[in-house]
Order: sequence, then structure tokens, then C-alpha cells
Amino acid sequence: MTNLVADLVLKGGTIVTDTTQYRASIAIKDGMILAIGADDAMPPTHAIVDVTGKHVLPGAIDAHVHFREPGYTHKETWETGTASAAMGGVTTVFEMPNTKPPTGTVEALNIKLEAAERQAYVDFGIYGLMGEDNLDQLEALIDGGVAAFKCFMGNTFANLPSPPTGAILEGFEIVAKHGLRIALHAENASIMARRQVKLQAAGRNDPLAHLAARPPVVAVEAVARAAILAEWTGARIHILHVSSGDELRPLREAKARGVDITAETCPHYLLLDEQAYTDKGSLIRVNPPVREKTHQDQLWKGVQDGTIDMIATDHAPHSHAEKHNEDIWCADCGFTGVETQMPLMLTQVRNGRLSLNDYVRMTSTAPARAFGLFPRKGILIPGADADIVVIDLEREEMVDSGVLQSKGSSTPFDKVAVRGVPIHTLVRGRFVMRERQLVPDAKGHGTSVRRIQQMPTPAPRNLEHTTAAIIGASGRP
Repeated sequence: MTNLVADLVLKGGTIVTDTTQYRASIAIKDGMILAIGADDAMPPTHAIVDVTGKHVLPGAIDAHVHFREPGYTHKETWETGTASAAMGGVTTVFEMPNTKPPTGTVEALNIKLEAAERQAYVDFGIYGLMGEDNLDQLEALIDGGVAAFKCFMGNTFANLPSPPTGAILEGFEIVAKHGLRIALHAENASIMARRQVKLQAAGRNDPLAHLAARPPVVAVEAVARAAILAEWTGARIHILHVSSGDELRPLREAKARGVDITAETCPHYLLLDEQAYTDKGSLIRVNPPVREKTHQDQLWKGVQDGTIDMIATDHAPHSHAEKHNEDIWCADCGFTGVETQMPLMLTQVRNGRLSLNDYVRMTSTAPARAFGLFPRKGILIPGADADIVVIDLEREEMVDSGVLQSKGSSTPFDKVAVRGVPIHTLVRGRFVMRERQLVPDAKGHGTSVRRIQQMPTPAPRNLEHTTAAIIGASGRP
């Protein structure tokens, strides 16, 4: 230790993990945590930042963002999206494939990787698309560097077609051999499409019509179906944006059966209810929809009992004009979220809805474990990446859409008061946000998490019944 000189010491903060809190300093060298201990036990260092009185957390990992590049850069770019993440205490993002072109081929993946590597402030994983028409591309996408896959069981922005169940099963069979996790937009496409047509024919174009088109059964059916297919194939799955209390039952049942299934919810489902359709109009349109208060209450119970593993954002920016329309069916779905998640949820920590340890577990440790990044990310220990956020639990601010880094800065939480905000964000030991200010020369510092990703050994099942087996293809080990 005496021969080592640290690059930076964060002095005197309260370190928070998913299980404990304690006062200590952290020494950082070459982008990794070198040592944690008493102030006088730290090695010599080139720089010291005193964080006494502040809490030091592993950076948040947002497993669900849409940064829109390539194809929709008027909504967001890798630069603006990851700048927003840095300001929000998020040090790693997993970005979705519904761009133009969609990330369904190696060529499309390479376009996105180049843009991300050139612009990103924070580390990133890229989802590959799992659709009916690109099943023959899945293994090439794995070799090319995707960190996970995304399957749209229900329609959303870009209107990528939902694969039939037979194609989903075949996709699960392929990916199960390699162990990567498959994230699912779990809504039943045919039910929603039928109901929307009937609502439009009846002249319903008000904001609540969107909620009426997507009742909880669309999600319950899709979650249960996905869990059955995962159980049969041994695929690892992740249920995105859980919006209803009804989904908790198939999640609990699947976990009890031993299915490798994780689930997330988002701040808008935990903090908003049906009143938002009156207060916010078309701004609130998101897939799945914000639901009635009874669902919000049940989701909090799912957070508290562990049925819901993670909090993500579904950061989905659009321009102001695209979000505001008198006809709800003409308003784009989604809104910005990666920058506001931490202050919104830390405010709930202050309100006693969850502990600070729970918050770390749900926003950092659990996603790191689920996507094969633990223990390099998701925890503060020597040898881990120095992905760190320093928070001030006493600082009061107000969410202001006018100052958010995201291009599509529309948020239903505009002018909401928060207490507890990130004040420093470090990605692999480098400040990307300091004293609530973006560090511009950190642009391009972000790198693909595939460099460290190590999923557990794959555990595919029923191999004799796979599509490859029944047609006599040898497959790839």
C-alpha cells in the first residue's frame, strides 16, 4: 500500500451498500476502488475531495433507456442522453433497440456502438432486438457485443412488430444457450390493438382512452406467457416497466417455480395515478400506462417485499410537439426520466417508503447481478469499478424541465419539489458530474460493459425439443 499513490480520495463520507452503511474514505486508482477505510489509513493521493456529511453510493444502473440514436436524433442523442444520466447519478445505462435502423443486425449494432463510444459520458450496454425476422442474427449479435436482448411483446414507439409466440419460443431457445438476459415489453399486442380500434371507432381520443386500451390483463397474460417459455427453455428474462399490481402474482409464482425472472418498475408508476390524465393530458401517455391508485399501492408492496427487483426509468424522450396533442392516439408515448429518478426516489427514502439500502439494491446491486456486471459494478469494494455517486440527502431542489440535459425534456414531474440529490458522479474514477455541473470533457469516457460482463453458466432446458433439434440442425454449443 505504501508504494501506491491514489489518483483520488473521497474523504469522510458515509458509504452505503445494499446491506449496510458506515463512515469511511475511498481511494481510487486507475478507475477502480483501491482501498476503503479510515481517513488516516488512505494511501498518498494526488487529490482529495471532502464528502463529510454526504452519502457515497455505487452509481445507479438504469437497465431501461431509449437514447434514440441512430434515426431519431431530434429526440435524443448518445451525448444528451448520457449527459442526463451523469447529472442523475446514473453511471451505467442499458439502451433499447427501437432506433432506426433497429438494433437487429450486426451492422446496425456497429452504428450504435460507434455513436455511443464517441459520445457517452457513462458506461453502457446495448440491447439487441429479438424479433421474428432476425432470429438468424441473434448469435452474431452476441458475438458483436450486445449485453442483452429486448423482445417487444406489445407495441410501442417505432412500431416494431411483436413476434408471435412461436418466434419468441425459438428466440428463447437460441439465447438460453448463451445465458444473456432477455428483457420483455410484456403486453399482449392483439388485445391492445383490438381495443384501440374499437375506442377510436367510438370517438374516444381523450387521455383516459389510452388507459382503457391497455387494461392490466394485457400485462398479466404476457408476463405469465413469458415466464412459461422461460421455464421451458431455461432462458433468463427480465420484465420491463411493471405497471399493475396484477402482474405481481405471475411474477411471484414464476420465482417460486425457480424461473430466472427479474422485474422492474419505474418512478411514474410509483408516484402517479389516474389523476395524472386530468392534470397532465397527453404528456402522461406512456406504455404501459400509468394506472389507478390501487395499482400504485400494490406496486409499493411489491417493492417492499422484493417481488420487484429493480427501479429503472424507461427514459423515452420526445419533442414537446410530439408529446402534446388533443388526440391521445397522436401523442408519442414516453418521457424523459434518467436524470430525475434519483432525486424522486431519494425523496421517497426521506418519506420512509424504502430504506437507503433498499434503494441501492434496487438501482445498482440488483441490476448489476441480473446483467452479469457484479461485482465490478453495483457495489463499493476494493477491485470494483469506481462508479460512484455522492448524494446530499438534505439538499432541496425542484425538478425543472428547462434545465434537464435531455433533448426531450418533457417530464410529468416538472416543478415537483425533491429532497436528496446527487452532487458528484464518477464513472470509473472520473468525474462526469461535479458539484451539480456536467463535466464537458468527460464526453466519450463511457465504454461498453461487455468488456466485463460475465453471466452465470447457461442452463438451457428441453434441448431435444428446440426448433434446431427438430429440424436436425446441430446448433452452436
